[in-house]
Amino acid sequence: MSDKETGVRAKLREIEQAGRAVIPLAAFLRRAERKSSFSRKERLRIVDQALLLLEMNYVHLPLKRAMHAIDPIQRLKLLKFRLETKGSAMESGMQFHKRLLTIFASLRDLHTLYLLPDPFKSHTAFLPFLIEQYFEKRGKKLIDKYLITRVVDEFINSDERPEWVHFKPGAEVLYWNGIPIKRAIEINGESQAGSNTEARFARGLDNLTIRPLETSLPPDETWVEITYQSRDGEKLSAKLEWLVFDSDEKTPAILKAKKKRAAIDIKKTRINQLKRRFFAPRDVRIHKRFEDNFYAEVRKIDGREFGYIRLFSFQVEKSDDFVAEFKRVITSTGFPQQGLIIDVRGNGGGRIRAGERLLQFFTPRRIKPELFEFINSPLNLEICRRDPLYQPWADSIAEAVTTGATYSLGFPVTSENECNNIGQLYYGPVILITDALSYSTTDMFAAGFQDNEIGKILGTSDNTGAGGANVWWYEDFINAVSRTAMSPFKPLPRNADLVIAMRRSIRVGRREGRPLEELGIAPDHRHYMTKRDLLNRNIDLVSRAARLLGTKPIYTLLAELLTDKKPALSIAATSKVRPRDKKKRISHVDIFVNGRPLKTLSAQNGAVRHATVPLGKLTGDVEWRVEAFDYHNDLVAAARRR
Repeated sequence: MSDKETGVRAKLREIEQAGRAVIPLAAFLRRAERKSSFSRKERLRIVDQALLLLEMNYVHLPLKRAMHAIDPIQRLKLLKFRLETKGSAMESGMQFHKRLLTIFASLRDLHTLYLLPDPFKSHTAFLPFLIEQYFEKRGKKLIDKYLITRVVDEFINSDERPEWVHFKPGAEVLYWNGIPIKRAIEINGESQAGSNTEARFARGLDNLTIRPLETSLPPDETWVEITYQSRDGEKLSAKLEWLVFDSDEKTPAILKAKKKRAAIDIKKTRINQLKRRFFAPRDVRIHKRFEDNFYAEVRKIDGREFGYIRLFSFQVEKSDDFVAEFKRVITSTGFPQQGLIIDVRGNGGGRIRAGERLLQFFTPRRIKPELFEFINSPLNLEICRRDPLYQPWADSIAEAVTTGATYSLGFPVTSENECNNIGQLYYGPVILITDALSYSTTDMFAAGFQDNEIGKILGTSDNTGAGGANVWWYEDFINAVSRTAMSPFKPLPRNADLVIAMRRSIRVGRREGRPLEELGIAPDHRHYMTKRDLLNRNIDLVSRAARLLGTKPIYTLLAELLTDKKPALSIAATSKVRPRDKKKRISHVDIFVNGRPLKTLSAQNGAVRHATVPLGKLTGDVEWRVEAFDYHNDLVAAARRR
C-alpha cells in the first residue's frame, strides 16, 4: 500500500471516530450485495406495485410516452414475465436494481423513482472535490471549461505527496479516466432523469462526484483518475478512490414526513445534504433556524446596496414558520429596500405551500397560484372520494366517464387566500436567478414569479429543471386506501420504496394551461458563469442582476393606522425612476376602508408625503387598503392592515 493510501485511510479512521461514517466504496459494496438481494417473490411484489402505480396513478405517462417514445409499462411486464418463468436462474440483486432504475430513468422524471432498499438508503458515494462549469470568450465564441471549486483537504493529504499540492480550487479539469471531461459529463447525464437537455447536462455535472445510492447504483469504477491543469499551467494527474458516506441525519425532515403537499427532487436533496456536510463555506452567516433553507446578506455593487437571498430549499416542517422568518428578514432594519436578488439555483424543492406563499411579498397584485390536475383513472377516483381534501378533483374525475378527458380539472394546492393573506412587504424591484437544477417546488415558485409578473428571471441555464408535479410516496397510497378490504397496495420488502408524480402542475396567467413538466421556465435573460463567479462568490452574476435591477422603478409605501384620538391613516409614498420613465412615477394613491373607496390623494413629483386621512366615525375593527398607481394607471404598490 502506498504512503498516500496509508495516509488517506488513517484520515478516514480519524473522521469516522469523530462521527462521520466514511468508508471506501469497495468495502461498502462487499456487504451491500449480500444485504440487498431480493427473493423472486419480493422482486415480483415490487414489479407488480410499480406497474399498478404507473398505469393507474402516474400523471405524466401520456406526456412521457409522446415526448420520449418509451413504453415503461411493457418493459415492466417483460421483466415480470422473466421473473415468473426463469425459476431459480435469477440475475443478481444488483442487476435487478439496475433494470428497475433503467426503466424509471427512461421516464426522465425525478419525481417518479424506484428507491433502493437498505443498505443503500442514507448512503452516498462521493469523491472529495467538486467540479463546476464556466465560460470564456474567445472572439465571438463561448468556450466552456471545468474548474475544481472545492476540495476536502482531509482526503487529499498533499503534505504526504507533494505533487498533490496543486490539486486545489482553481485547477482546470481536462480528462476523467482518459475521457474529455465534457464528454464524461454528457455520458453521466444520459443516465440522469433530467426532463430536458439542459437539465440532463447539469445533473450529469452535479452528480459527477456525488452519487446518492438511494436513487442510483454505485459507480462502476473503484477509483477515478483526473487529469488537470494547475493554476501554474502544469498538466498533472490525480487518482482518487470513491468513498461512501453514511449520513448521521439519515433522512431530511421533508422526506421523513412524506407529506402529499410536497414537490421535491430526492436525488438533489441527498446531494445538497452531502455538500452542506463537507463542502459548505464556513464564513457565511446563515439564519440558524433555517440554515438548510436560506441565507440573506447585503451585496454592494457600484456603490448601491442590494439585498441578496440564496434560497437553498423549500424543505421545511412548518410552512408558516418559514414564511414568517422570510418576512422578518426582508423587512428587518438595515436590509436594503432598493432592490432584491433571490437566487434559487440548485434548489430541489420541498413544500409547495412554502414556496407559493412567498410570492405575495413582492407584488401589489393578488397572486394566482398554479393549478394541479390528476390523471383520470378509477383508482384515482377512489382515492379522491375517500379524502374530503380532494373532493373537487373527485367530481371532475367522475365526469371523465362521459367526457373522455385525460386529466381532471385543475385546482390549487395552496389556496388563493393563503397566497394573499399577508400582501406586499417589499417595494423595491426583485429579480430571480434560476438554473437547470431548479426543480419541483422551485419550478413552481419560478413559474408563479413569471406568471404573476413579479419581475424578470435571470438564468444561468436556458431552462429550469422542468419538474411539474406533486409527489406521493408509496406509503401515501397505502394510507389513502387503508380502510379498503381489497386494497391493491401491498407493503414493499426491505425498506424499498416507490415515488410517483401524482398531480401535475399547470401554469396560470399568460401561459394558462401550459404544463411545467418537460417545458420548465425559460429565463428573460441568460448569464454565462465566469471563472470569477466560481472563485469569488458569483461576483459577475450578482453584478449582472444588479444592472438589470438598476433599470427598474423603486417605490416605497408606508401606511399606518393612528388611533390616539379619532381613527386616521398616515400615508407616505415615493417613486424613483429613470428620467425617460417619468410615466412610471406614482400619480395618485387610493384609500379603501372596509372594502369601500374613501379618498384619492394626488402625488406631487411622484410622491405623497406624510398625508393624514381621517377615517370618520368608524367603530370596531377597521379593514383598510392603500393602493398606489402610476401615470399608466398600473398598480405599482399596495399596503393593508395585517
